[in-house]
Amino acid sequence: MIDLKTLFPYSFDKKYSKPVAYFSMEFAIDQPLKIYSGGLGFLAGSHMRSAYELKQNIIGIGILWKKGYYDQERNQDQTLKATFRDKDYSFLTDTGILFPITIHGTKVYVKALLLKPEVFKTAPLFLLTTDIPENDFLAQTISHRLYDPNESTRITQSILLGIGGAKLLEVLERPTDIYHMNEGHALPLCFSLMDKFKDLNEVKKRVVFTTHTPELAGNEAHSVPLLNSMGFFSGLTVDQVNELVHPEHGILNYTLTALRMAKKANGVSQLHGEVSRKMWGGNDGICEIGAITNAQNRTYWQDTLLEKACSKDDDDALAERKKYLKFKLFRVVANQTGKLFDPNVLTLVWARRFAGYKRANLLLSDFDRFLKIVNNKEFPIQMIWAGKPYPEDYAAINIFNEIYWKTKDLPNCTVLTGYELWLSAHLKKGSDLWLNNPRMYHEASGTSGMTAAMNGSINLSIPDGWVPEFAKHGKNSFIIPKADDSLSVEERDFEEAKNLLDLLENEIIPMYYKSPSKWTKIVKAGMTDVLPFFDGGRMAREYYEQMYWPEAITSAKKEKEAALSA
Repeated sequence: MIDLKTLFPYSFDKKYSKPVAYFSMEFAIDQPLKIYSGGLGFLAGSHMRSAYELKQNIIGIGILWKKGYYDQERNQDQTLKATFRDKDYSFLTDTGILFPITIHGTKVYVKALLLKPEVFKTAPLFLLTTDIPENDFLAQTISHRLYDPNESTRITQSILLGIGGAKLLEVLERPTDIYHMNEGHALPLCFSLMDKFKDLNEVKKRVVFTTHTPELAGNEAHSVPLLNSMGFFSGLTVDQVNELVHPEHGILNYTLTALRMAKKANGVSQLHGEVSRKMWGGNDGICEIGAITNAQNRTYWQDTLLEKACSKDDDDALAERKKYLKFKLFRVVANQTGKLFDPNVLTLVWARRFAGYKRANLLLSDFDRFLKIVNNKEFPIQMIWAGKPYPEDYAAINIFNEIYWKTKDLPNCTVLTGYELWLSAHLKKGSDLWLNNPRMYHEASGTSGMTAAMNGSINLSIPDGWVPEFAKHGKNSFIIPKADDSLSVEERDFEEAKNLLDLLENEIIPMYYKSPSKWTKIVKAGMTDVLPFFDGGRMAREYYEQMYWPEAITSAKKEKEAALSA
């Protein structure tokens, strides 16, 4: 059994001593641990790192995905290929903890492994698995594949995370005051707590909830009879569930239900908070929805020599380091694609999860004009795309393949595979421009642009997600003018594609070559302005101050005021 007294390698900061358990379906901690798909995991990983740095009393609870999300490779014709391979991790500690949960009326055994804080400098992270000999093959597959496409398997994964995570805390005998659900996947946790406390108000005292997306795919929903048959409700009857959370037409929406069972919720940027309140505000019984803007851990993401050059205002050192980081990225490009990129050429990167609303192919909408720009010998430009589509999202896979086929004969354009933490870091450090062009109000945060700015890559973005809180056009970033909200989707796509190409052709590319001092000034402003607010330390503090333990802040203020008045 794990000794909780030795679990943390630090004494808790008094401000952060309240015990919290952070439930997330994915954590992007470090490249070797492949248990994440994209932004949700990147965010959770940075949170765990910043919690460690601030000496917070928080543990993470996730799932040890045997096959990860998927390994992104290529078919013979260079189109995308998703492969699923077993993964083993020698750096995880077997806790010896084994316990049963009930799924679909059957006993399923859960084993807990531990990522100790000293391995990657994170808060302790417990990872649950059912891939053990005590289970039959079907039960073993529950923890095989992150976001399994089978509906029943997806439900069992939520049961494993929510109910299994709650049971783990009981086995550990760890007092937990706050249960934080990072997205709605862990929703069975709320019903487990309801079974324990028999009072919704007691559950609400303990649960906080972060919603990450307005997209349908991120707001899971299933039929109540199916969920009930699988043990989702921890023994509560369908009548009790209906009375408790009022599912609509027999369908239980995870996000809406979480909003009804938490004491407080938050969107992940100020704009996303507004979008979430509009989206869910008409429903009865929901909690307050605030906003805590996402952030990324600078210790992990920022190149120290770039930061040093910027802080000393040493433009030559900054340019030299950036050129070297571009060279390192271009070795990756050459290795994957056989294309040799030039560190002296302006390099634009679009890299994030391939989802339709993120519009990876917006730049190619007017292909003739795109070709004119990329074939301009006077002002050359290099373009890199990277990102993982969901392996069953065939529309997104088609976009990935379309970009490859359209650009394969262009020596200065390429599409990379394997977009994980390691490649993401290379792209952010080695790019000059970081392109972000989702449809407005669909990107909840878009944190990749934060770490790009930390590494001297200028954001070129639609004013969605976190961007309005940071960006000043022509000062620390470039903003793509958005189309009128009243236009159709097609009309907005057309206008914003034109705006993007106009901005590149008329302002950005000429500036890079004709006004290098002005370009450098924007680079340094971006690096300076993104910190400290968009560092994970600010975010981890705000979760304690606004979500976990606001009473402590109020009490501390009263004590300070009393001391001053005395």
